[in-house]
Amino acid sequence: MDEKRSKGSDPGHESRVREAFDAFASQHGARLDAEGRGLLDQLREAASRRDPDRVREHLAEAKQRHGWLYRELAEHPALATLLDELALWGF
Repeated sequence: MDEKRSKGSDPGHESRVREAFDAFASQHGARLDAEGRGLLDQLREAASRRDPDRVREHLAEAKQRHGWLYRELAEHPALATLLDELALWGF
């Protein structure tokens, strides 16, 4: 079994990702412009697929282009936990 497939063996992962991003969007969605919403959607998809390289890429973009968004992502409790989990996958 390859590494990505073994990472996908947690059936609750997608649910945790959805809940974390939904909570973040309900709290900060009004502040997001179209570009920020697109970035958040891409980050959600990468996290859902357990793709640490894409998550890292999207976080770097958030940090570079949307400083406030990056800070809020890092400080949001559910997303911070999710990012810690991703770190275990090879960040």
